[in-house]
Amino acid sequence: MENYRQVLQQYWGYDGFRGIQEDIIRSIGSGKDTLGLMPTGGGKSITFQVPALAKEGLCLVVTPLIALMKDQVRQLRSRGIKATAVYSGMTREEIVVALENCIFGNYKFLYISPERLATDIFRTKMRHMQVNLIAIDEAHCISQWGYDFRPSYLQIAEVRQLLPGVPVLALTATATPEVVEDIQQRLAFPQRNVFRMSFERKNLAYIVRYTENKPSELLHILNSLPGSAIAYTRNRKRTREVAEFLESNGISATYYHAGLANDIKDQRQKSWLDGQHRVMVATNAFGMGIDKPDVRLVVHIDCPDSPEAYFQEAGRAGRDGQKAYAVLLFAPRDKGLLQRRVEDTFPEKDYVRKVYEDLQYYYQMAMGDGRGCTFAFNIEEFCLNFKHFPVRVDSALKLLTRAGYLEYTDEQDNASRLMFTLRRDELYRIHENSEATEQLIRCLLRSYTGLFSDYAFIDEGFLSRQSGLSRQEVYESLVLLSHRRILHYIPGKKTPYIIYTRERQETERVVLTREVYEERKESYIRRIQAMTDYAGSQTHCRSQFLLRYFGEKDSRPCCQCDVCLQQHASGVRNSEFTGIADTLLQLLEEAPLTPAELGERMTLPLSVYEPVLRYLMNEEQIRLQEGKLAKASND
Repeated sequence: MENYRQVLQQYWGYDGFRGIQEDIIRSIGSGKDTLGLMPTGGGKSITFQVPALAKEGLCLVVTPLIALMKDQVRQLRSRGIKATAVYSGMTREEIVVALENCIFGNYKFLYISPERLATDIFRTKMRHMQVNLIAIDEAHCISQWGYDFRPSYLQIAEVRQLLPGVPVLALTATATPEVVEDIQQRLAFPQRNVFRMSFERKNLAYIVRYTENKPSELLHILNSLPGSAIAYTRNRKRTREVAEFLESNGISATYYHAGLANDIKDQRQKSWLDGQHRVMVATNAFGMGIDKPDVRLVVHIDCPDSPEAYFQEAGRAGRDGQKAYAVLLFAPRDKGLLQRRVEDTFPEKDYVRKVYEDLQYYYQMAMGDGRGCTFAFNIEEFCLNFKHFPVRVDSALKLLTRAGYLEYTDEQDNASRLMFTLRRDELYRIHENSEATEQLIRCLLRSYTGLFSDYAFIDEGFLSRQSGLSRQEVYESLVLLSHRRILHYIPGKKTPYIIYTRERQETERVVLTREVYEERKESYIRRIQAMTDYAGSQTHCRSQFLLRYFGEKDSRPCCQCDVCLQQHASGVRNSEFTGIADTLLQLLEEAPLTPAELGERMTLPLSVYEPVLRYLMNEEQIRLQEGKLAKASND
């Protein structure tokens, strides 16, 4: 273990591990397949990065979160650790360079999106890599019962067969007991091996506010509580509207969603992180991998469709351990909106087949063709051409993905990237460049490392500021250098992709099995109902509700959520009533007692437990007979 601590100190500057990090590292270090359940902010990445660095070889990291993948690669490189990534949207040349660097370049980490696992090029190259560990982030995606199931995750079991003896570390922040068992089964764990941190957040108060006027309630909450905040909404347009509303009422706010340009997103993220804006109004595209510990408030303007999603997003508040609040704004109409999401997420099977058929016309795909082809997908253009609605098309494509007909990747931010195709000495012998081009090349070499051996993500806006050239001049110079084969420049673009995993089928032969459709729909309805129950309950502790959903049956009331702080009908707080009532009923179930005997057994003053005792007697849960108190029978 001393070796692991030395690695932690060398690269991260920490003297020791926290929580269950050390237990997980010991387990994976001894070669055991391991599942780690750690809440948001629990330090998951340390549990695979440290043991991988302590061994010879490469760690293969599977994650569906491309933004997080890029961020972790950047962070590792900033610590002097060789890391790279492969995901949808990269050119074949980029992929080959990245994979060959992992074979010959002493790389320590290869981050890969799950849909890349099945490709021939990856599997061929992987056989020549010295893999020491497979780390699987967001491991709940492999479970049919997980809230974010990804069929491509099922490829991991096949990859394991190609890497015999290599241990697996699966990590997730949200998993029900059913999903925990399913993860281990699908990853072929030889024996059950789970380490879990309690999901309880003692510093986080969960609140539900019932309101018809959500903007006004949000403003009231922000005026009542100081500190940095995130406000989540499901609609991109609404992020701007809410941010403008807050600004017009004297609260500094900005907005963020996946449709914004990369430089704008980076700028807004930085302004919020630096405190220039107090509130970030965002869709769920914001927050993953954002390490801002002093968020005092997370407000959900729209209700998420699962406790898993809500728990993960709410958990971004109070990561510094100080008091924070997670507030859900809930209106009577929200229940109907949640129910409508079922229809949008699981459109009729005939509609799904129609989308599949229209897709073939969109790409001019002949019967029997398509397998292995990758296409950029413009959903707005597709919907306009074939008269569809984007939300239902998105759902139909995800169902076709689960059924194995194609891989549909959500909209991705593919930042610009480049690599010099000349050697450094060859570059220095070129003298016919303009002064502006020379200035740009010098700026590139100063700002980015490894440009002669690997593709690097670049920011044209940053290069513009550093070189003194306009953004358009930077772009034109890079295109010219690319045409002259001095470097290979791939401009950034934002687009989803469709990858055909099998040849085009006749529409009537497209099958959506019960496992793909009905069972997933039933599971989704259960999660919607759980979220509705959470929002609608006024008698169950919010924290206790969420913890029990994730399998922590012995949790106690938090004493700080809106339900716990409400006054019970007995006259005491809800948080106090449950404990006192349980104690009274347990004592009287053992044996009838006189009031004096009961007083001797109770550790609380009479003035504290008497209101609860009277309430239970009025409710006929306790009866007084022949001078003794007894628990009423169920007859």
